[in-house]
Amino acid sequence: MRGSVRRRANGEWEYRFEAGEDALTGRRYRPGRSGFPTRKEASQALRAAIAAHHQGRSTRTTRQTVGDFLQEWHQGIRSVLRPSTWVNYRDYMNAYVIPIIGDSRLRDLTPMRINLLYSHLLKDGRVRGPGGLAPKTVRNVHVMLHRALSDAVRWDLIPRNAAEDASPPRVSRKRPMIWTPEQLGDFVDHIQGDRFYALWLLVATTGFRRGEIAGLRRHDIDLQRGRVSPSVPRVVVAGRAEDSETKTRSGERVVALDPTTWEALREYVITWDQERELLGQDTDLLFVWPSGQPIHPDTITSLFHKHCAAANLPRIRLHDVRHSYASAGLMAGVPAKVMSERLGHSAVAFTLQTYSHVIPGMDEAAANDVADLILRRHESPGRISGRAAVASITETSKEPGDLLHFRRSPGSSSGSGGRI
Repeated sequence: MRGSVRRRANGEWEYRFEAGEDALTGRRYRPGRSGFPTRKEASQALRAAIAAHHQGRSTRTTRQTVGDFLQEWHQGIRSVLRPSTWVNYRDYMNAYVIPIIGDSRLRDLTPMRINLLYSHLLKDGRVRGPGGLAPKTVRNVHVMLHRALSDAVRWDLIPRNAAEDASPPRVSRKRPMIWTPEQLGDFVDHIQGDRFYALWLLVATTGFRRGEIAGLRRHDIDLQRGRVSPSVPRVVVAGRAEDSETKTRSGERVVALDPTTWEALREYVITWDQERELLGQDTDLLFVWPSGQPIHPDTITSLFHKHCAAANLPRIRLHDVRHSYASAGLMAGVPAKVMSERLGHSAVAFTLQTYSHVIPGMDEAAANDVADLILRRHESPGRISGRAAVASITETSKEPGDLLHFRRSPGSSSGSGGRI
């Protein structure tokens, strides 16, 4: 099947390709499209159109605007998105995309035009007050727009997804703010006696997400075996707490409890059963007020910050307790695979990437331990082992060419010191 691209008198590029004869008229059928700013984009669209024709798909020429398409698309995919994601997409569309390029024709979107949108949002994108949006927010807009245009391609509205070749801003990964294990212990000491003591222990000793904690049901708790299996998270959608789905399939997991958390949860369930019987509660949610009203996820966050202030602990996000738990587990030598499964991550690689700040210390310890195991049989009375050498390091020399100084080990025959 042959095709060609050419430049029109107005400077725009167009493509045409041979698609045989019309079945009704017998006339030569040469579908095409114009309006491309460059020859490259016209050629890419030509290849996509020919491929679609071979697959029995016919990309329609649409005069639909970006705004009209996004509104219809958003309503059409509601059933396949998590409620919080659907609301976020709606907000991104209405605040950052439709007011700026909503009147543009869908077929006229190009990577360059999308890049200009991102640049505008970074500089002047704030809805309330002057200033631009954070790169992370603009990248979220890109994710939404990319998905919408991918669906437009699948639905034969446009031949290609212009967002694929756009360049969203890079987002630097910041190291999470965490508490030390000692600070986690101080927090646990402070909240003893609180009605939701078991809730706070679960936060500190399992790394559960806020939605998983708020959504725990009685049947999620196995008090006989000391296991918890969060099944239906409760998330905040437009200010209201709603049941959702686990963030990933790995989020459907069974997590073992330590004895302290196990006992606190058992005592809480006893109280929960008594209040349920005395006050006629009918909710199956675990963490509720005495009236049976479920605790709102935002209330969990608010109470957490009040406890932080009262305990004189550094202010961190509630989600950072999850990071603190994960970091403590890795520093304690828990295998990354085990921590990944307890946290409900989709892959161990994500766990290692997220907590890469913990890895250097673990890597050094592993290097020393393995080296000691390998080199021990080669040690002589005058040889310093790898572990002893590392332990005896005192400081790094500031002189050019000097790396590390170490003290003489008791078994060393060298002089008062040496260099590596």
